Amino acid sequence: MKKVLLIAGARPNFMKIAPIYAEMRRRGDEFAPMIVHTGQHYGAMSDSFFSDLGIPQPDFNLGVGSGSHAVQTAGMMTEFEPVVIREKPDWVVVVGDVNSTIACALVAVKLGVKVAHVEAGLRSRDRAMPEEINRILTDSISDLLLTTSQDADVNLAAEGIPAEKIRFVGNVMIDSLLEHLKVAATSNIRETVGVVEGEYAVCTLHRPSNVDNETTFTGIIDAICDVSQQLPIIFPVHPRTRAKIDEFGLTHKIASSKIRLIEPLGYIDFMRLYSGARLVLTDSGGLQEETTVLGIPCLTLRENTERPVTITMGTNVLVGTDPKKIRITANEALSDRAKPEAKVPPLWDGKAAGRICDVLSEPPAVAGG
Repeated sequence: MKKVLLIAGARPNFMKIAPIYAEMRRRGDEFAPMIVHTGQHYGAMSDSFFSDLGIPQPDFNLGVGSGSHAVQTAGMMTEFEPVVIREKPDWVVVVGDVNSTIACALVAVKLGVKVAHVEAGLRSRDRAMPEEINRILTDSISDLLLTTSQDADVNLAAEGIPAEKIRFVGNVMIDSLLEHLKVAATSNIRETVGVVEGEYAVCTLHRPSNVDNETTFTGIIDAICDVSQQLPIIFPVHPRTRAKIDEFGLTHKIASSKIRLIEPLGYIDFMRLYSGARLVLTDSGGLQEETTVLGIPCLTLRENTERPVTITMGTNVLVGTDPKKIRITANEALSDRAKPEAKVPPLWDGKAAGRICDVLSEPPAVAGG
């Protein structure tokens, strides 16, 4: 039996480890999974969140909390090291691209424990993004690179990663999406905010590059206010974003539009909300993937994306932060002039966790250990 430490620090991480944990529990004769919460996103974790995902409270909570990148990463390494030494896992599985990912991967590698990186090989080509540095470094030290799309395999090969370490397993985030859609159907969030399926848009914004610069953020809000004249826009507001709305004096502008600001939502309520939207505007990574699977037009308000398959195959359009382009692209999407040939990428089928466990159960030589 293989003892596996599953690492999560931010909310999207838990959405990715939940299907893996569930699959490992189903294969109880093969795996003994344990969940490690680094505490990176400490305020957002609640009993209901874990319950929504069908996972128990973490076996270990490192309680690191916020801080600069250096302080946070160092704190995670310091707290995680004794856990690895005591538990002696066969594998440490890290997901995504947050500070928890690289911190725990570094600790494991230096202690001689094998590391598997779920969602490996994604590249935005923008090293100004802290996440891009985390991706590159984690991939370079991991024993097993588990990819969501074939372009990620190409990226890793170009960086000199041996082919035997790379395994295309599909997108485990979609496992969570497909698993919880029926549960989300029981949510009454649409009724609560007063919208009808297919007759509203959803917006999320949180990246510092979008909300911290007054000129950039004001331009985005101006464009979204214009788009809201065609249909109401529900905007669950990240605390960072709400603070900037107040600081930059944008409250009145938003209040005069058909944008409705609401508090951040739990996993199930938010899924219910965006899954019924006519259009999604976001700077999130995961929403680019989920909207592609659901066939919902998505405008990504960033200059680059580490998920290009959502553009080449899916419903995603990279529009950047230019207000004019946001308006034009939104109008095209709402008038059904968006590309009609969008498809679900290969292996985004809700079975990625099973393939991940299949690879982890292989003999070490095959798995790239």
